[in-house]
Amino acid sequence: MKVISRREFMKTTAAAGMAFLSPFSRVRGANNDIRVAVIGLGGGDSGGKGQQHVNMFNKIEGVRVAALCDVDSEHLGPEIQRLKEQNQAVEGYSDARRILDNKSIDAIVIVTPNHWHSLLTVWGCQADKDVYVEKPVSHNIWEGRKMVEAARKYDRIVQVGTQRRSDEGLRQAFEYIKQGNLGKMLLVRGICYKRRASIGKVEGPQPIPESVDYNLWAGPAPLVPLMRKRLHYDWHWVWATGCGSIGNVGLHQMDVCRWATGQNKLPRRAMSIGGRFGYDDDGETANTQIAILDYEPAPILFEVRGLPKKKADSDMDPWEAMDNYKGLRQGIVVQCEDGYFAGGWAYDNNGKKIKQFFRDGGGGHQANFIKAMRSRKVSDLKADILEGHLSTCLSHLANISYRIGSQSSPEQIKERFSKNSDALEAFERFQSHLSANEVDLKKTPAVLGPWLKIDSEKERFTGEFAEEANALLKREYRKPFVVPEEV
Repeated sequence: MKVISRREFMKTTAAAGMAFLSPFSRVRGANNDIRVAVIGLGGGDSGGKGQQHVNMFNKIEGVRVAALCDVDSEHLGPEIQRLKEQNQAVEGYSDARRILDNKSIDAIVIVTPNHWHSLLTVWGCQADKDVYVEKPVSHNIWEGRKMVEAARKYDRIVQVGTQRRSDEGLRQAFEYIKQGNLGKMLLVRGICYKRRASIGKVEGPQPIPESVDYNLWAGPAPLVPLMRKRLHYDWHWVWATGCGSIGNVGLHQMDVCRWATGQNKLPRRAMSIGGRFGYDDDGETANTQIAILDYEPAPILFEVRGLPKKKADSDMDPWEAMDNYKGLRQGIVVQCEDGYFAGGWAYDNNGKKIKQFFRDGGGGHQANFIKAMRSRKVSDLKADILEGHLSTCLSHLANISYRIGSQSSPEQIKERFSKNSDALEAFERFQSHLSANEVDLKKTPAVLGPWLKIDSEKERFTGEFAEEANALLKREYRKPFVVPEEV
């Protein structure tokens, strides 16, 4: 069924004699609650992000989770039952389009695989729903911009699930740095070291779980045979549906990096090196990666690791690039002329603690979304869709450079970094880390991606390699699951 456009929606409501005066002029259900629908309930690193959203939104006064949606009945059914046992009745859907048709729903929370994020956000805005969309906001750069356009065109509140934006300690720290208390900013480092095991290798197409509507699961992506052991979650490591580690958990750190720089545009250029090392499986994305986002005056240097500190170990090695600050596995370091910020503390260049910023992890992020829904002020959002789009673009830029790169020797990579001591040092640690996992880069070369020049205003590549890179800005969409050119 075709999803209604905003114009068609308004005609329908007018015919029913409803005054379309505000997003809350319609009946919102019992006790005048804001009614929320959560789309996507499956598992993941934390046991089900959709379930976490259900719990968080249900704790906010004046908010009620009224509907759930998942294409897998084994995810949907138990969650409906769990809420029933808590005396909370919810409607269940397998097709998100039916939720958009439901005029009693005020907001949707999108916790689907990445390839669905943009289309559901656009459709949600067109159906006059506010939207909370998980990171990364998009599967590619073009569709991320369409999300921003839709939010603005239909005057919707669209929050991104980069909850560290609601961490007041970080907000205070970056203001402290901006005021010049640590001197000129020189470099922002992002670290995402998270153990990722092999997803295994299959000899041929695998059966789709009987509980899954695979057509709806694929949506905008190609409807192709399943060529991995698990349908769920391992889609992160396949280009047709995921964005790799740098666009998954890494997006949290990437967003904080850009926030720290104060940059509200794309960098002038970007490049990446990496590879899928340590196992032979059906994954396609890099599990070990370095990216440089060349902002001026302070670039972002981002590192991803998925292998342990050594082969057959279960622990991750910590980031140890600075003698006076070690032990970080996920986070950022802001290096300035007179000191640095890391782990909630400002330090001087001798490693002496100067000032602490108490951090709470951004636990009030969902409540911030509801606050902005009530005020109808985009400025009240801590992570507006534009912020999420720009940060997600950084991960896409790194992946695009990687995808059009070529295998290169360690000597060739060192030559590329010969005038960048920070990048060269990061690559040397990259090489040592892989060696501890019995990966020899001379026998299994890393992919060296080209420097890609970027027109930030147009969000397109220019110069050498532009044709290959621009081809990855957008995808072919499978009808009827098409992100529209005109939202």
